[in-house]
Amino acid sequence: MKTKAVIVFLGVLLLFAGCGVNKDFVAQQISDSEARTSSQVKAVSDKTDANASEISKLRSLSAQLSEKTDMAINEAKGFENYQVIWQGEINFDFDAYAINANAEQVLIEAGEKMEQHPSSVVEVVGYTDRTGSSKYNYLLGEKRANSAKRFLADRFGISLYRMFVISYGEDKPLVMDNEQQESSKNRRVAIKVWGNL
Repeated sequence: MKTKAVIVFLGVLLLFAGCGVNKDFVAQQISDSEARTSSQVKAVSDKTDANASEISKLRSLSAQLSEKTDMAINEAKGFENYQVIWQGEINFDFDAYAINANAEQVLIEAGEKMEQHPSSVVEVVGYTDRTGSSKYNYLLGEKRANSAKRFLADRFGISLYRMFVISYGEDKPLVMDNEQQESSKNRRVAIKVWGNL
């Protein structure tokens, strides 16, 4: 009977000892899980703070853009009443875009008109004859228009935002290119000063 009691006692002792091991194991598992959860919560919190900061920056940027847009719209008001207050034309030699003495006189008139009307803008349009490829003529027309624009900027200090350049190249000819003498009329830059009278 004593042997049986010892075996039961040892069994109960092992049972309680096993429970103690299980309790420690479970406690460790819970502690590890809480640490992982805490780490994940901190990471999510950090991301939320970063997102909140980005949202704040975007709202600020949006407000700035809105303000600038309103300013641009207010500045643009009145342009619908603009009309051509001066126009002229300059011609170029074959395959050239340098400003010659005759062209300078026309551009001086344009610059003086712009000085008289500080809110005016100028449209500078380059053209060519049909000699050469369309692509080459487009680039040549652009060079001619930019030469006129550069002259106005250098000579009169006209701000670049007041000058608009476009090239039609060989498109929109003034005359048909049937004769060499006639085609020279297409090698030109047309200039229009727009203002609010």
